[in-house]
Amino acid sequence: MAAPSAPAGAGKQRAYLSCIRATITAAMCLENFGSQLVERHNKPEVETKQSKELLLNPLIVSRNKEKVLVEASINSLRISVAIKKSDDIEVVLAKRFMRFLTQRAENFVILRRKPVEGYDISFLVTNAHTERMYKHKLVDFIIQFMEDIDKEISDIRLTVNARARVVAQEYLKEFA
Repeated sequence: MAAPSAPAGAGKQRAYLSCIRATITAAMCLENFGSQLVERHNKPEVETKQSKELLLNPLIVSRNKEKVLVEASINSLRISVAIKKSDDIEVVLAKRFMRFLTQRAENFVILRRKPVEGYDISFLVTNAHTERMYKHKLVDFIIQFMEDIDKEISDIRLTVNARARVVAQEYLKEFA
């Protein structure tokens, strides 16, 4: 019996996600580093951008209309994700779904409430997170989130289309 074949884009998606996984894993070498300007302050340098020498070059991993921005510094890492949106329905669904998630950001420890401009959602990993959690589990969470978000939006889109079809049929019965 032959093994079921994967969808045509599955290999490209897998390569894209493995590239993102490698990039995030490499950038997650974070250490405790206090502010150079204010004593006893430890703010994420990727957010404050006070010392340019502590910031690494930002990196964009892109595929078609989706992209990931990885910004690293000595004590923090910000990952911003732009989700693929092929039409107006997916734009609205993605916006609503991201709004739903960001309102519950305290439940997702590394999720930022406000994404970086031009992206749909952002994660902020600090050295405190990497000290309390396993680094590979953080990377796995982000990659799994990216895989699931595409599936969720596709499923919601199918549901919306099915409901619209039923409503249209019921409406057109009035004229038949």
